Amino acid sequence: MLSWSTVIAAGLAVTGTQGTPVELAERATPTVYLAGDSTMAKGSGAYTGWGDYLSKYVTVPVVNKAIGGRSARSYTNEGRFAEIERLLKRDDIVVIEFGHNDGGSPNSASDNGRSDCPGTGNEVCKSGKTGETVYTFNRYVETAARMFVAKGARVIVSSQTPNNLFEGGTFNPGVPRFVGYAALAAKNVGNGASFVDHFRAVANMFLKLGSARTNALYPSDHTHTNAAGADQVAQAFVQAVSRDLNGTTPLKPYLRSPVPVVF
Repeated sequence: MLSWSTVIAAGLAVTGTQGTPVELAERATPTVYLAGDSTMAKGSGAYTGWGDYLSKYVTVPVVNKAIGGRSARSYTNEGRFAEIERLLKRDDIVVIEFGHNDGGSPNSASDNGRSDCPGTGNEVCKSGKTGETVYTFNRYVETAARMFVAKGARVIVSSQTPNNLFEGGTFNPGVPRFVGYAALAAKNVGNGASFVDHFRAVANMFLKLGSARTNALYPSDHTHTNAAGADQVAQAFVQAVSRDLNGTTPLKPYLRSPVPVVF
């Protein structure tokens, strides 16, 4: 994929000798790849992820690679980050969003294959079930992000969506530790990575909606939304990008107008 500087240089070259402008091919747009769990993945009914709704609000193609039940660890071990890396072209954008399945401890004999090692650095654990070396959430996410950046892609580390914060009727804005971990991952990767606090954006949206309207978006459990909820969660992500809620991301130039306002 050509950068704008390459296109401009090429344009100067073809007009320099003859003085007659030559029409250049339009710059190709990036593709957005999504890596996450069921809250982002394609679904239906009461288990609809927000990823398939993102394309309504952006002008570039979206490829949803989110898979239900995955954590940063299991997504890595199944080769799914590597699959995205093979597809990437320069300037593509990858949104990484995990956290719902990353908790717990891998040390027990009933290790579910998803729990990360506690910590945010180079801590390691051993699976009590398989003996596998288990790394931290940050190591899995940061390793994937650096791999994508090395390919010339841009990465958005997004914090997990909240569970139903009005479960029980009272707003409870408790923040899971993986929200802070996601912000730290983007900071640690540095150039080529940015952070979107999707948790905060959706929480603000729920507070605006109120208890009854929020609870209606969770017909089955406190984690998964119906289609209407998934659409609104996607809108909250887009509004956060539009408002630079946590700094500018590479997706901002590709938002459709008008940008939704849900919080």
